[in-house]
Amino acid sequence: MNGVMNSLEAVIASIQGLSGSAGDLTALHDLLRGAENSLRAIPDVNFSTLTQLDASKHSLGYLYFLEILTAGPVSDEKAFAEVPILAQFIKSCDAEQIRLASDKFVSLCKRLKDHVVKIKDPLRGVAPLLTAVQKLQASPKRLTALHPDVLQLCLQTKLYKTGFSIISDDILEVDQPKDFFLYCYYGGMICIGLKRFQKAIELLYNVVTAPMNPASAIAVEAYKKYILVSLIHNGHCANSLPKCASTIAQRTFKNYSGPYIELVSCYNDGKIGQLEALVVAKSADFEKDKNLGLVKQAVSSLYKRNILRLTQKYLTLSLQDIANMVQLANAKEAEMHVLQMIQDGQIHALINQKDGMVRFLEDPEQYKTSEMIETMDSVIQRTVKLSKNLLAMDESLSCDPLYLQKVGRERQRYDFGDDFDTVPQRFSM
Repeated sequence: MNGVMNSLEAVIASIQGLSGSAGDLTALHDLLRGAENSLRAIPDVNFSTLTQLDASKHSLGYLYFLEILTAGPVSDEKAFAEVPILAQFIKSCDAEQIRLASDKFVSLCKRLKDHVVKIKDPLRGVAPLLTAVQKLQASPKRLTALHPDVLQLCLQTKLYKTGFSIISDDILEVDQPKDFFLYCYYGGMICIGLKRFQKAIELLYNVVTAPMNPASAIAVEAYKKYILVSLIHNGHCANSLPKCASTIAQRTFKNYSGPYIELVSCYNDGKIGQLEALVVAKSADFEKDKNLGLVKQAVSSLYKRNILRLTQKYLTLSLQDIANMVQLANAKEAEMHVLQMIQDGQIHALINQKDGMVRFLEDPEQYKTSEMIETMDSVIQRTVKLSKNLLAMDESLSCDPLYLQKVGRERQRYDFGDDFDTVPQRFSM
């Protein structure tokens, strides 16, 4: 027992003595990796062991011990007890140290997420995981394995604005495709909750068109929501996928999204009665996917789309005429739809309450207000920034030895030699 205790004491002493410089930390990391199995076998390692360490100064060693202590089956009581310990460590730990063992840090943070879900208190995990993302990220352009977990908790707690704060940056560096799929899928749902439909479409589109082999269940669910949000926001959705989508994706989506593809066809026909009948017939499918609310919004958007078409043909119409033309129940419903569309900026119109007439107007925006100039400047700055990032990535890739090696192999396949005549021959008849 004394030998074991000496071994534990030696590890503690090493952690305390090698947590200063970068060189010492590298040596400590090698030591801890080598001693990990031995540490797991020591029965005297418990939470009181952590009192000998400072989470902010000895973060790497603290992480190794904490990962060992929280491993294994978890009861509700264990989860309740460990949540504050894990949250405090994430808050206190040094970012540079935990990045040396990022896989362990990610595992620990995911354990915290599982704990708060198990005890049905996901709110307690949001702030710690937001902090964890910031500490794990070497750059705001990099997607971490914890981004999807934060977004998942934000969805469960309906903290949509908090979730949106981590999807506002442009992600340019991705390690694992699954993390990217989940990030875009959950991010799309966050944007749907905020009714930021254009951003939701962009994120879901990333999943739908990403290279995949085989197609994932995440991508199928993203495609279903992509269809519905496109109908709600744009008033249309193509019957076929973009050409950049993989063949596997196109085949899989067609096989597993039948009711949604039918919905698109029916919606594009513009006949509200047929669309509502289809929704009733397929309601079980939509409800099983938890998309019935979005489907109903899509049906409502067809009324708006049909009203928008009227603005392109008529200068004035009565509310009753609008109700008849777009198949609304009465003039009151037509007025509600028109008012909502005016409020959302989808149309410009005036309603005369006396005679129930609607006069459609031209777009009053002259694109010269200070607000509009700021908006345009913001878009230009983002475009310039993205262009610089792409150029930097291109330069980095062109210097990558693995890339150059692969290009060299491909070039050899088509290298016909210096004596090959590249000028088209002329043939005499």
